[in-house]
Amino acid sequence: MTTTVTIFHNSFQCDEPPFGTGRVGDRSVIGCDKGQEGSKTAVCQKTQRGEWKLEKDTCIVTKIKELLIDSQNVLNTVNVIIGDDAKNSWKFLNANQSSNTSSVLLGSLETLSNKLVGEFNIESKLILLNRTSFNNSFKANLNSSITLHITETNMSNIFITTIIFSTLNNVMPVRNSTNPLNASSNQTISDNVINAAVVLVRLNATVRNVTVSYVKLNNSLTLNPQCVFWNFLLFNGLGAWDNGGCNFVSDINNTVTCNCNHLTSFSILMATDIPASLREALDIITYVGVGISLASLVICLIIEGYVWKAITRNSTAFMRHVAIVNTALSLLIADICFIIGASIAKNLFENPGEDYNFPIGSCSTATFFMLFFYLALFFWMLVSGLLLFYRTVMVFSHMSKSAMLGVGFALGYGCPLIIAVITVAVTAPGNGYIRKDYACWLNWTETKALLALVIPALTIVFINILIIMVVLYKMLRRGVGDAGQRDEKHTLVVIARCVAILTPLFGLTWSLGVGTMVSPTNKGVHIAFAFFNSLQGFSILVFGTLYDSKVFRGNLTTLIARLRRRRYAYRVPRAANSSRRDALES
Repeated sequence: MTTTVTIFHNSFQCDEPPFGTGRVGDRSVIGCDKGQEGSKTAVCQKTQRGEWKLEKDTCIVTKIKELLIDSQNVLNTVNVIIGDDAKNSWKFLNANQSSNTSSVLLGSLETLSNKLVGEFNIESKLILLNRTSFNNSFKANLNSSITLHITETNMSNIFITTIIFSTLNNVMPVRNSTNPLNASSNQTISDNVINAAVVLVRLNATVRNVTVSYVKLNNSLTLNPQCVFWNFLLFNGLGAWDNGGCNFVSDINNTVTCNCNHLTSFSILMATDIPASLREALDIITYVGVGISLASLVICLIIEGYVWKAITRNSTAFMRHVAIVNTALSLLIADICFIIGASIAKNLFENPGEDYNFPIGSCSTATFFMLFFYLALFFWMLVSGLLLFYRTVMVFSHMSKSAMLGVGFALGYGCPLIIAVITVAVTAPGNGYIRKDYACWLNWTETKALLALVIPALTIVFINILIIMVVLYKMLRRGVGDAGQRDEKHTLVVIARCVAILTPLFGLTWSLGVGTMVSPTNKGVHIAFAFFNSLQGFSILVFGTLYDSKVFRGNLTTLIARLRRRRYAYRVPRAANSSRRDALES
């Protein structure tokens, strides 16, 4: 123990227990009372009598200190079990029909908050615990994501405890009081997510007006914000989110503001999908559009087969119609796979309460063929573009029909097959090939498998646009030439028109398809995608087949030839019968 003796040359101004004597500006540090730990520091101030002003007080009851140490240990433990690495474990626990583990965890933390005393602040990686006091009203930005405002209470020396859990959305299920409970999954039929940090607020008094502002975790979600608290009593003690006593105020600049008339654990739920009424309308547009597309593609293939010989007399026209037929065939099969996939994947929102095991194998197969044939659609458009470039720019080069077919089929089906196989090989082992929301389509959220379609498709769109620009420049500078050249030029013009119209249309359609993944609640993007998606088959029929004047001439020529053959076949037997009658009469 060290004893310090201070000798004053002048008179001292402060002289009062427990800080003793001192001059103006001197500091006195003393120990705490019995049963406490820490110290008190006071500064001597110049007044009429001189007095010590308490500057710092770190005294804390020993038992409370032990409790704080225990609280820190508890928070460090909770910090681990609510992290992103534990997300899948909590999904499994929350699916247990007889378990309310997540609710028990939150209840334990509320119990801990009720036993805390004093003022302090404890912060960990994922949790912020603060206890302080206020008089009458309270307003604070608890951290960068939560702002709390308690209006005038007409009370003083009120202690408030707040605990912010930045990743408790990994732990708490999204079931809520407004939807029925699905017995098989222990969840309510809902398309909501927890879109903010969870904040626990406790006071040693009763208040009726609390305003909480949350910064959204996912800014793309804008539909149906719900201000909720965790109700431990719902669903026979299982617990669920409840909006009783809480009202939505605003959603401005990615910040949602709520007002509640009680205190507990708060957060917000937001819709991850478009409203059910609009979903039904989009389903109608999609299925009607796909039906029109299928009918158009079948008509296209029938017409192409009917006039094939009449319109494929030169190698350029032959390869153009090979590309159109395979483009139509690829889209036709892809649309059929889409219908099969839609029938395989039952929508839980339309069938609440039913037990359902998602057929991952069948859905993955349908998704594989959809990816393959949608890619084939774009690669056959690339074949059309390259054919146009080859016949326009490389005028003096000649390639046989068999060589053209080999290159065309290698690009049209070989490249899509390689991409489709690599995609399933890379993503399927980690269960990241298809979506996890009961839809047969490529995953976007976890593995971005959808990029296997998007990147090649948009690359082909870009290449074909460059080809169109080069070809237009070349064709404008070149003369019409003789009859043979005019026939060749007609074919090139038809190819250019087809590529110039269909390529941007397909590119726009699938760009909007990506938009529905990136912004799943944007109504305009969903409507535009459904509309343009339904136009693909019809566009191939119109711009790939019907818009070609040679197809009409070929149809007319073929029809006349068949009528003549029938007429000739009718006349020959008639002439033979007349000759036979003349012979008998003679």
